[in-house]
Amino acid sequence: MKHLGTSPPSSAPRKDLKALRTLLPYLWPADSLDFRIRVVVALTFLAVAKVANVVVPLIYKQAVDVLSQDISVVLVLPLGLLLAYGLVRVFSVVFGELRDAIFAKVSARAIRTVALKTFRYLHRLSLRFHLERQTGGLSRAIERGTKGIEFLLTFMLFNVLPTLLEIGLVCIILWRLYDVWFALVTFVTISGYIWFTLAVTEWRIKFRREMNATDSEANTKAIDSLLNFETVKYFCNEEHEARRYDVSLRRHEKAAVKSKTSLSTLNIGQGAIIAVGLTCLMIMAGRGVVSGSMGLGDFVLVNTYLIQLFLPLNFLGFVYREIKQSLIDMETMFSLLDKAAEVRDAPDAPPLCVEDGHVSFEQVSFGYDPRRPILEDLSFSVPAGRTVAIVGASGAGKSTISRLLLRFYDVDQGRIAVDGQDIREVSQNSLRTAIGTVPQDTVLFNDTVYYNIAYGRPEATPSEVEEAARLAKIHDFVIGLPDGYQAIVGERGLKLSGGEKQRVAIARTILKKPDILLFDEATSALDSHTEKEIQESLRAVSTDRTTLVIAHRLSTVVDADEILVLDAGHVVERGRHQELLATKGLYEDMWAKQQEAREVEAHLQKLGEEAIIPP
Repeated sequence: MKHLGTSPPSSAPRKDLKALRTLLPYLWPADSLDFRIRVVVALTFLAVAKVANVVVPLIYKQAVDVLSQDISVVLVLPLGLLLAYGLVRVFSVVFGELRDAIFAKVSARAIRTVALKTFRYLHRLSLRFHLERQTGGLSRAIERGTKGIEFLLTFMLFNVLPTLLEIGLVCIILWRLYDVWFALVTFVTISGYIWFTLAVTEWRIKFRREMNATDSEANTKAIDSLLNFETVKYFCNEEHEARRYDVSLRRHEKAAVKSKTSLSTLNIGQGAIIAVGLTCLMIMAGRGVVSGSMGLGDFVLVNTYLIQLFLPLNFLGFVYREIKQSLIDMETMFSLLDKAAEVRDAPDAPPLCVEDGHVSFEQVSFGYDPRRPILEDLSFSVPAGRTVAIVGASGAGKSTISRLLLRFYDVDQGRIAVDGQDIREVSQNSLRTAIGTVPQDTVLFNDTVYYNIAYGRPEATPSEVEEAARLAKIHDFVIGLPDGYQAIVGERGLKLSGGEKQRVAIARTILKKPDILLFDEATSALDSHTEKEIQESLRAVSTDRTTLVIAHRLSTVVDADEILVLDAGHVVERGRHQELLATKGLYEDMWAKQQEAREVEAHLQKLGEEAIIPP
């Protein structure tokens, strides 16, 4: 799998232009006249600041010329020139800062808009993408992409373009004041500098890509290991994880060394080019002073212009390298927006209209991989207000049914309908709004208990949240916590037990008040006593609601209106609990094995209790 944070080997200009074209609409928004005016005003201030910057050496030259001549005029003219010199320098700074202040809102809004658009689009991508993603690399790609936009806006728009404008103005002034050779030497020096910078940067960009790739790889491994902290502890694999992390760090170290050494090559070449150009121009200016064609002020002017250009030119090398990197980072982030969503709404898809909540699977076939079908020609229905349970061994396809009903994937053949409406023809948002789900693997947000329960309906009142917690049999536990409902559950809910997390998930589903309920191993993490309590609550909640229960524990589905036994993607048995036991088939065999396991568990628990009771 390609790591996020890397980019294709080619860094052709057309890819850079594509990234810039993608960014332009955010800088010149069609629906915001205020932002367009800000851009125009900022560019105007930019031009004024650069013109003022170029005028400064001209005033300085005149002051030097006056001071090198008749001393009798020093008290009159040079004072005015020096005041003008200071005033123009102030103007240069003031207009530069005003430019930044006015453009700040545009750049900040552009970064916010791009980041938000990417975040929203990631939520629209299919479950398959998120199962295959590398969370660390993905977060780093978005982080670097937004920083790349900020750098590009700040430096390319307000440093590179103004520097090029200033170089052009200086060449014109030198040509008009002296001769074409001064302008030509300046132009050749700058052109050579730019060509060398681009050529060497293109060569060393592969080292930056390698650094990004190894950085993302190391970050992904670190986050993955920390998210599975408990698993690492179970198997005492701390050193294994450290060695695995160090492999990526070593690769990053090697790439970083190559990047730094190649940077030294670039800096040496840039310094040599500037030194040669500067020396040539100073020799030409010195000869002019000696021959009398140029004054001392002219010599100072040429030197001042070169020094004034030297600083941004020296900075230009760094800026260009960072701009190239920013374009790569932007390209990586924008490439996320190019990923096609596997499951998409049909054009103008209407919302799902739930009347009774009748769910039907009609000759459904599906496989995550075409070479390995999971469900084949599966048909069943869940009548309105009834409860249907699906049981079977692991890998039989039970959880796949829940994913298809929620339309995380589209069926390969057949259709799934709610009240006769094909779920592929209605909006995904309305479909999932109508379904309340308690998944097998409950993952909570690293926030408060209250937030995680209220997530089912964020606008719910505190009393409604507490009532949902009571129905899920978790209210008493929550109020017993030191911080009550404001207790933080930890990342992925690690501060709560499996049963407590499951009850929080049940509470937020109860709070949602959906038309259709889907329980995917909803009580799998609960002990027998708690399971019975929650089963009573679930029965009360599911009354008059269409309910689909996917279960491994058969004891949780004995009261279902119909039980479907799934095996290798097919329904092999169906009926009520007692009917299926009477058939002496697969269901009866599963029931017997689970009852035997429960008896062993109860016996071991009894022995444990007797062991801790003193004689």
